Amino acid sequence: MASNISGAPAGTTEVNREPFATGWTVFAACLMIFGGTMAVLEGIAAVVNDERFIIAGSYVFKFDTTGWGWVHIVLGLVIVAAGCVLFRGALWARILGVVVAGLNMIANFLWLPYYPFWAVVLIAIDVFVIWALTAGTHRPEHAV
Repeated sequence: MASNISGAPAGTTEVNREPFATGWTVFAACLMIFGGTMAVLEGIAAVVNDERFIIAGSYVFKFDTTGWGWVHIVLGLVIVAAGCVLFRGALWARILGVVVAGLNMIANFLWLPYYPFWAVVLIAIDVFVIWALTAGTHRPEHAV
């Protein structure tokens, strides 16, 4: 008699969802911890030495780099905390992760004139975090 992934007989509907239920969540949590740490470092760099940042070109939006540094530090710390809690699989951490990753994307978009490469990297990380948190927690059942 054939069996499915969980070892149950092929005629049953039981499917082992453990690897897929935790896989994308763990991926998102790792990216959140990494991206949040990078955001904190970005904020520290802006607060400590805000004269280093030079605006290349003329942009519609121009902000004080020290103020934006504190925004990046706070967002980064919230992202790291949500990423740590996400390892436990809490639904509220998943929702918070999507919200703060979206806010971090907006903050990094506004940060583009100051540090374009770093901002684009963090925007890409936030896109992957949102995708991983919203991709679903299980795989569909297929006929064997």
